[in-house]
Amino acid sequence: MHLLLVTDAWFPQINGVVRTLSTVVETLRADGHRVDMITPDRFPTVPLPSYPEIRLALMPGRRVAAQIDAARPDAVHIATEGPLGGAARRHCLRRGLPFTTSFHTKFPEYIRARIGLPVRWSYAWLRRFHAPAERVMVATPTIRRELAAWGIANTVLWSRGVDTDLFRPRPAGEAPPAMRESRRPISLYTGRVAVEKNVAAFLDCPLEGTKVVIGDGPQASALKSRYPDVRFLGAKHGEDLARHFAAADLFVFPSRTDTFGLVMLEALASGVPVAAYPVPGPLDVIADAPVGCLDESLDRAAARALAIDREACRAYALDFSWKRCADLFLSHLAPIPAAARAPVTRA
Repeated sequence: MHLLLVTDAWFPQINGVVRTLSTVVETLRADGHRVDMITPDRFPTVPLPSYPEIRLALMPGRRVAAQIDAARPDAVHIATEGPLGGAARRHCLRRGLPFTTSFHTKFPEYIRARIGLPVRWSYAWLRRFHAPAERVMVATPTIRRELAAWGIANTVLWSRGVDTDLFRPRPAGEAPPAMRESRRPISLYTGRVAVEKNVAAFLDCPLEGTKVVIGDGPQASALKSRYPDVRFLGAKHGEDLARHFAAADLFVFPSRTDTFGLVMLEALASGVPVAAYPVPGPLDVIADAPVGCLDESLDRAAARALAIDREACRAYALDFSWKRCADLFLSHLAPIPAAARAPVTRA
């Protein structure tokens, strides 16, 4: 299949959306599929207000339309609701091209946390954005039910995977110096350091040992000043990140707004149990499995999770395959009829 994937979230951003899309693209290409991309790095961009690490394509409409017409793909998938996704959506509707979308981020809750905009306004916009899609891919049953309550009903399940070769238990000798030098137990958070991730809830927990934060974001400086006893190690990637995961005793996931939480799978694959709130994401990834504890009190969840068998965490994560994730994604795509893929003649 020849797929055209449109996404406003792409490198150099490092987050669950980018990791999911890039890994699925890599897996599909390895299976012999052609995947073309429309991403922000191919356009002039401006920084997202209050989050300059995220760049938004500037007036991309004509170029996106031309790239879709030139590609003549078998299917179009619009992964995000940003400027590129919006431009692709408008062009597909003009041309009568079927397309699929996906819901990765609870922007209404993020926007409310930042500027106080009522979530019903944002969900009304999202409902309109996704309504013409043949299918809207969502990560979990819980998110699917939540979207249905907001009137977004054309959803299908598209779960996630984890690289169990990279994220794996490791001997103590592989632990990075910052982890070896920390007092046990080590409680770890990785991800964006931003208000919507609720990192302060983790840092406020009265936990024994050392708290470690890996990642960067607009809240990093303020939290470093507010919590001088916490070890802020900045962003980590690849093998370095995986070694930090494996050296932790506990992974704490304080977010209440994630649609999945890929980092929880990375922790479990590393043999590290999870403590989290009983909210969408953790309810689907952890559920009742004996690999984590969900509680409205993070410190209670953490205390119980520390007793969990690390081998059970690893065994649980082995069931999440990126190959299965890519195959499921492929099965949800909406093929474009051959007649609609004919070259476009422009005056």
